[in-house]
Order: sequence, then structure tokens, then C-alpha cells
Amino acid sequence: MMPETLLTQLEQTRVIAVLMIDDEDDAVPVAQALLDGGVNCIELTLRTPVAMEALRRIRGAVPEMVVGVGTILNVQQVNEVKAAGAAFGVAPGMNPRVVAEAARIGLPFAPGVCTPTDIELAIEQGCRLLKFFPSEPSGGLAYLRTIAAPFVHLGVRFIPLGGVGAGNAVAYLQEPTVLALGGSWLAPRDLITKKDWAQITANAVEVMALVKQLEGGAA
Repeated sequence: MMPETLLTQLEQTRVIAVLMIDDEDDAVPVAQALLDGGVNCIELTLRTPVAMEALRRIRGAVPEMVVGVGTILNVQQVNEVKAAGAAFGVAPGMNPRVVAEAARIGLPFAPGVCTPTDIELAIEQGCRLLKFFPSEPSGGLAYLRTIAAPFVHLGVRFIPLGGVGAGNAVAYLQEPTVLALGGSWLAPRDLITKKDWAQITANAVEVMALVKQLEGGAA
């Protein structure tokens, strides 16, 4: 479900900014603000009616940005996202019909999981990269370690999202099963609405500094 080239790109990025955009005119500025801070991967959520237009605008104006789409809930959205040129798709849960359609049309896809049963269903569908959602409300890193343990030997990796922020990002990023973080705190809806691009860039700089510190420690 995820090409090796994309997996490598996400693992190098380590942070995926999760966005809710209400005005399509904000799409390019927020993407550029994140890129200026070193974050080069985003997930546009389909929670607003302008999300697809935002995807098209960012792809056209900020080609350096890897743009995926989240909150994919049905088969029709899978096809719309693929047609619009998304690099990957993400869902909050594990819907076998949605995952099967993504596989059929060749859309790299990460379903959402929060139980061992969810993980088993995802593996059965051929998925190895999974969104752990909602991370902190479900039990955080300790819970993730517990539910991931029976599946580590299969190469399963996770993208935690939900309650993850600057305060606990390092702990998550140090976990071997975590490929990257979903960061909704980098460009929250209120900052986008206020067009506070400078603060969004500052948030991106902060988290990328943490990533670089970890990389330095590993070296």
C-alpha cells in the first residue's frame, strides 16, 4: 500500500503537518510557511469543502511539498483524491472497502487503527503503515508499544496523531515503530484563519530542530 520511495521520504521527513483549511486562498501561504520552516509533508483533511481545491493549488504552486489527504471515509473520496494527484491517503479508521479501493486504483494508503483487531484487519488488507489515532486519548506511547508488540516482526510502522505536540514529540520519534508524527499543532486552524504564517514557520522550525537533535544523537 505504500511504495518504498514514499516510505523513505516520510521516514526522512519524520513530521507530517495535518491541516484544516477553510479558505482556499490560504492553501499556498500555509504550505509555503511550513516549507520555510523545514516541514515538507502535509495531510489535508477532508473536513472542509475547500480541501480538494487546496490540494490542487499546493501541488501547482509548491511542488516541493509532499501532499497527502486525510479523513477519507468512503470509496468515492478515494477516487477523487487519486484524481486530484494526492501523494497518499489517510483515514481515521480501518474501513476494508476504502482500503481495497485505494489498493485497486494505486493510491498509497494508511488506515487508522487503535486496537489489535484494527491492526490485524489492516495487515490482512496489505497495509504496513498505519495511523495510530487518537494517540494520547487511547493511552499514548505506552499503549502503542503494547498493541504494536505482536506485529513488529511483520514490519508494521505507525504515524501517531491526536494529542501529539512539541512536548511529547521527541518521545514518540524515539520509538522504533513510529515512522513519522502527524502534527496538527504545527498549523492549527486558528493560526491559518489569522494568516499567522510567521508563527506557523516558527512551529515548523521548532519541531525540525527536535528532529535534527535526535538524528545527531543517533549518529
